[in-house]
Amino acid sequence: MDAVGEVSAYVESLDGPDREAVADVLDRARRTVPEATEGRSYGMPALRYRDSPLLSVVATARHVGVYPFSPAVVAALADRLEGFRVTKGSVGFRPGHPLPDDVVERLVVLRREEIDAMHAGRPG
Repeated sequence: MDAVGEVSAYVESLDGPDREAVADVLDRARRTVPEATEGRSYGMPALRYRDSPLLSVVATARHVGVYPFSPAVVAALADRLEGFRVTKGSVGFRPGHPLPDDVVERLVVLRREEIDAMHAGRPG
């Protein structure tokens, strides 16, 4: 599958509450970083920013996983993630108990800032 449109195709492949939950997080991320593009990172459909992975959202049998590709970003929001499944690099939620919009926005903003910092001083 071509990386262009990969995230959209993935969302379209989902059904019901999973589809809505994944689409909601991705829509919020796109509004927060409108210059994000679709692609893949670590084998998952992902939004990319400045050619780096920004965010992936994947439905599993038990939850919807949000992957900001940064343990530091997850750790920075630990106080806002009580009640959610948290690992070193991801946050999981059930479609009936989604992440608050402001938490999604903050995850995306913090990851964008990390990527910008990585590119600071680099040409192009």
